[in-house]
Amino acid sequence: MVEIKTDAALDAMREAGRVVARALAAAREAARVGVSLRELDEAARTVLAKAGARSPFLGYRPSFAPTPFPAVICTSVNDAVVHGIPTDYRLRDGDLVSVDCGAELDGWTGDAAISFTVGTPRPADLDLIDATQRALDAGIAAATVGHRLGDIAHAIDTVARAARCGMPADFGGHGIGRRMHEDPHVPNRGRPGRGFPLRHGLTLAIEPMFMAGGRDAYRTGTDGWTLLTVDGSRAAHIEHTIAITEEGPRVLTLP
Repeated sequence: MVEIKTDAALDAMREAGRVVARALAAAREAARVGVSLRELDEAARTVLAKAGARSPFLGYRPSFAPTPFPAVICTSVNDAVVHGIPTDYRLRDGDLVSVDCGAELDGWTGDAAISFTVGTPRPADLDLIDATQRALDAGIAAATVGHRLGDIAHAIDTVARAARCGMPADFGGHGIGRRMHEDPHVPNRGRPGRGFPLRHGLTLAIEPMFMAGGRDAYRTGTDGWTLLTVDGSRAAHIEHTIAITEEGPRVLTLP
């Protein structure tokens, strides 16, 4: 069931979104050559604890997962698309890192992701991150009252096709509010004018995931969580929680 939020609920979600933004900023600040992925997780944990927020990631176990998720952020490096588990892996010069984070504060949730490079960037990685960001921006711009979910999906897909990037076929964004994952599913491919109508108070996590190799296929890593490109090409993932309002899309996970 899709829950339409009140304006007061949107303000509460904005506060949760600020915590997410601070946690992502802390993880990115900590990300240097030689730093472990666990250290990025610790940086985010510190932000959540200081804010009095709970992590919706920690202990989360969807039907496909063999074990509960053990961290407060996902850290997906190079050919990992999403859901990477923070490990003792130490970042290397030129790594492409995607960090996904959520926070629950006073009963409301925010969810966002960033992608960035560590040390000396590869130009192709910067292009991939730029394309993913442009897709997110296009999806948010389409998230207006009177449009439908298909308009968001079509906007993201248009950027993906122009950039010749693949996207994992079964994954996309989602509704969000009292829980991290709510109805409706927000696909990254679709036809304009189709799908659930966008109304004031609808809150969505929009999250393009681009794979540089151009294929939509992916494989699951040995940990049962991490999605990896099948061809070893690099991936980027960028996400915001937004609200549909009469004044236009409101991004709830900005700093």
